[in-house]
Amino acid sequence: MAKIVEELDSGVVVTQVTEDTCPKENIYCELPWCDKYSHGFVYRQRTDDGDPNGSRYLYCKFGTWETEEIGQGLGSCGITFEGIFFYRRVAEGRQEFVRVNLTSGESRVIYEFPEDFAPKGNITASPDERYYAYGVALGFDPVMFGIELVDLQAGTREIINTDPEICNPHTQFEPTHGKWVMVQHNRGCAHLPDGTRTRLVGPEGATEYLVSIPDGEVTRLPVGTPDTPGITGHEAWIAGKDEILMSVRASDDYVLEKGNLIAVTATGVVRRVGVAGIQVNHVGTTPDGRFFSVDDWRGTSKLVIGSTTSGRSTVVCEARTSMSKPQDTHGHPYLSPDARWLVYNSDSPGQPQIHVASIPASVTSDILSED
Repeated sequence: MAKIVEELDSGVVVTQVTEDTCPKENIYCELPWCDKYSHGFVYRQRTDDGDPNGSRYLYCKFGTWETEEIGQGLGSCGITFEGIFFYRRVAEGRQEFVRVNLTSGESRVIYEFPEDFAPKGNITASPDERYYAYGVALGFDPVMFGIELVDLQAGTREIINTDPEICNPHTQFEPTHGKWVMVQHNRGCAHLPDGTRTRLVGPEGATEYLVSIPDGEVTRLPVGTPDTPGITGHEAWIAGKDEILMSVRASDDYVLEKGNLIAVTATGVVRRVGVAGIQVNHVGTTPDGRFFSVDDWRGTSKLVIGSTTSGRSTVVCEARTSMSKPQDTHGHPYLSPDARWLVYNSDSPGQPQIHVASIPASVTSDILSED
């Protein structure tokens, strides 16, 4: 049962939405896991290890906290800024790719994968839902990974990009026109011939590149060494601007006092976004491109929202989560599309639970002000 755990002077009210012992998490935060109209959000609850469809996807309504299951499937899933959620499930020797409209509740199978299909991380969709992209492992002797593209209109599935160092690609479609997929490049990662990863990233650090759709042309971005400190691996598109928001290591000219949040355009222009005094880790943006949300990778994990243009930001609340190795102890905050709700993880109750902070309109209005 949901319960209020904190009421702040700013008017922010923090609710712990879940409290049962089942393992659960707020899913990755680059896009809001919400319906288009901000009526509710999705979180994942893991089932028994022996279940081939080991994840329950639950839709929870903001404010009332009424919850219903919308599907049960495998771990990797995805969402669009229009609030179209999709996931995979095992079904009689194949994997069904299921599309769920979070507004209407309509659910249907849109594609079928082989039973042994195993993408690297979540699947990302183009804004028109014609294309779906994800990373795959092509082999480990020699090591090679790829970006695969499904074209629902043409009925094709093909590798459009390969590289031995995209073991953790974090693929994200540009959300406005779908011209590119962003790919995280973990330079210096290493694997044994059996596929065991021995190093996630080397001393040169991670960077990003773009893959154009559908031809697979690569555009390198001037982030990571030698242009900036290595990226943390957390980034999100700013809708409508052909620009990516990301955090870099808090070093060199991006130390804590100056801020380690930057934005880079598809043409390679880098600008500072800042948030001085916050060591930004996870990054998310809203569908209208106006707001971002981040967490502080120190102390009590302050959760911050800000404007992508005004340079103003504010601390909403503190996650008070341990930030230990499991992902469900990381805040992963994201804003609902209307910027009225901030969803995040916290294990402060003793184990990871889903929390939501309500945000008064006065807080977001102040952030947008350039006075």
